[in-house]
Amino acid sequence: MTLKPHPNNVRWWQAALLVALVTFWHLMTQPGLVPPFMFENDRQAAFFFGEPAKVAVRIWTWFVADADIYRHLGITLVETLLAFAAGSVLGLAAGLWLALQPTASAILEPYIKAANSMPRIILAPIFSVWFGLGIGSKVALGITLVFFIVFFNVYQGVKEVSPVVLANARMLGANGRQLLRHVYLPSATSWVFSSLHTSVGLAFVGAVVGEYLGSSQGVGYLILQAEGTFDINTVMAGIVVLTAFALVLDALVGRIEKRLMKWQPRTGETERL
Repeated sequence: MTLKPHPNNVRWWQAALLVALVTFWHLMTQPGLVPPFMFENDRQAAFFFGEPAKVAVRIWTWFVADADIYRHLGITLVETLLAFAAGSVLGLAAGLWLALQPTASAILEPYIKAANSMPRIILAPIFSVWFGLGIGSKVALGITLVFFIVFFNVYQGVKEVSPVVLANARMLGANGRQLLRHVYLPSATSWVFSSLHTSVGLAFVGAVVGEYLGSSQGVGYLILQAEGTFDINTVMAGIVVLTAFALVLDALVGRIEKRLMKWQPRTGETERL
C-alpha cells in the first residue's frame, strides 16, 4: 500500500523548495560567499546569474513603480494566445482527419515526419519576410511549434481507440458523425489536454523568439535590450515574468481539463474499483 501526499502538504513542500532555491541563488551571488575556485572574483557570480533582490526590484518597477511593462506583456500574451489557439485547433483538425483517412495518412506520413524534424526556429526569419515584423510573424512561428505537438497526440489518441468499442458502436447503428462525437473525440480528449500543457510553453517560445529577431515591443524585446547592455538582472526578471504567466496559462488549461473530463474516473477511484 502506497501513501499519497496530501495536496496541502505538497504545496508547502513546493513553496519550501522554491524558497530554498532562491536562498541558494542569493547566497551564491554574494561577495565572500562564492567558492573561490568557481570564479576569478566575488562579483562574477552576480554578473553572470544576477541577484534575486535586484531581480525582484526590477519586477516591482515594471509592474508598480513605472508600470511600463503592461503594453509589452499584453503584446506577448496576445501573440502567445493566438498561436496557442490556432495551433491547437489546426493540430486537432489535422490529427482527426489524418487518423480517419488511412490512404492519406500513408501518403503524407514521410512529409509530416520531415516537417516535424525540421528545426522550426529557422523559419522565424522567413516569417518575418512574409508577414512583417508585427504580430503575424510571431503568431506564425508559435503555430508551427504548437501544431505538431497537438497533431501527433490527437493522431495517436484516435489510433488507440479500442476495435471492440468501434465494433459495438457500429453494431448499435452509429454512423460516422456519431462515431466521431461519441467514440473518437472522447478517446482523443485526454491526449489533447496532455499536449496542451506542453504547447503553452512552446507558444511562449514562438512569441519571444519572434520578438528577439525583430520587434519594437514585447517582453522578448525587453530581454533583448537588456542583453545588449549586459543587464543580467533585467534578463532574469523577464524570464521570471514569462515563466509565471506560462504557469498561469497552464493552470487555466488544467481547470478546463478537469471540467471537461469529469466523466473520466480519477486514479484513486479506479484503484478503489
